[in-house]
Amino acid sequence: MSSGSENNMSPEHLPNEQDAEGTVAVPGADHPFADPGLPAHQPRKQDIDEKAAKRSERVVAFLFLLSMLATVGFIASFVAFPVDDIRYVWPLGHVSILHVMLGVTMGIALFCIGAGAVHWARTLMSDVEIADERHPIAADEETRSKVFADFQQGAAESGFGRRKLLRNTMFGALALVPLTGVVLLRDLGPLPEDKLRHTLWGKGKRLINMNTNEPFKPEDIETGSLSFAMPEGLEYEDHDFNTEIAKAALMLVRIAPDEIKDQQSADFGVDGVLAYSKICTHVGCPVSLYEQQTHHVLCPCHQSTFDLSDGARVIFGPAGHPLPQLRIDVDDEGYLTALGDFEQPVGPSFWERG
Repeated sequence: MSSGSENNMSPEHLPNEQDAEGTVAVPGADHPFADPGLPAHQPRKQDIDEKAAKRSERVVAFLFLLSMLATVGFIASFVAFPVDDIRYVWPLGHVSILHVMLGVTMGIALFCIGAGAVHWARTLMSDVEIADERHPIAADEETRSKVFADFQQGAAESGFGRRKLLRNTMFGALALVPLTGVVLLRDLGPLPEDKLRHTLWGKGKRLINMNTNEPFKPEDIETGSLSFAMPEGLEYEDHDFNTEIAKAALMLVRIAPDEIKDQQSADFGVDGVLAYSKICTHVGCPVSLYEQQTHHVLCPCHQSTFDLSDGARVIFGPAGHPLPQLRIDVDDEGYLTALGDFEQPVGPSFWERG
């Protein structure tokens, strides 16, 4: 800036800056940036007409009640509609009616709580604007007293204590909405019902070699060998093959009868051929590492070790239960068949397991 322009700049043209004598220039009433102050308060209809206030109160209560009904509808939809009930819903197309109902009911429940709170604040709570000066973070006793007084005044002006209908319906809506999250816990996975206790094995089902896809005969299994079988009727092309084989996978071992320590295991087998679940009872890994001299089988995931000559008893590792054994026999054509399902649930332990 040139010296000429500096001479043309007078103190009155420098608002809020110090002049040559060190005093602060404060804008006057005619200054273009003067503080206009707060406009005069205009009362709302609800402030001067109690009937209008009661109407607003009923509207807010209705919204809170509608939220509660929507929450109940959310829970009822979860029970009433199966997830695989697919219907055409315009404009969404073919969708699960359960997902649509959950979205609609939860949306209504949350929207009505928000709309009710907003309508309450805009029509019934005090709308008088208050200007307050900034103050240091560490408040003195006078400031703290003022804060508490302002809070009590705000609570009184909100009608929270006086308008019990609003207060109670709001509490009801807020208490019910969290139930939607509790119900949604079911979507962490399908309810197991009794699926964990049953597999595809059943009386008369042949043991199918998973390598050749042919049924086993006792002579197909050599002493000291380990073979793997699946139930008759299960095909690799089946859409649920992986789900079913994860429970029904079987391993066959042949042990000399005089080396079998557990008599029940021998009774469940045929000529030293024993059939055990391949699924580790720790976290469900496939058990497959067999040592024929000791008859021990090892899970490769966490080294749980089972003694197949002693009812697949756990001798090392974190597994909590022996491998379930399948009772087998030979049919009229000489093929190995199951005499039923496993007597214990296969795979990892769960708290209902007997």
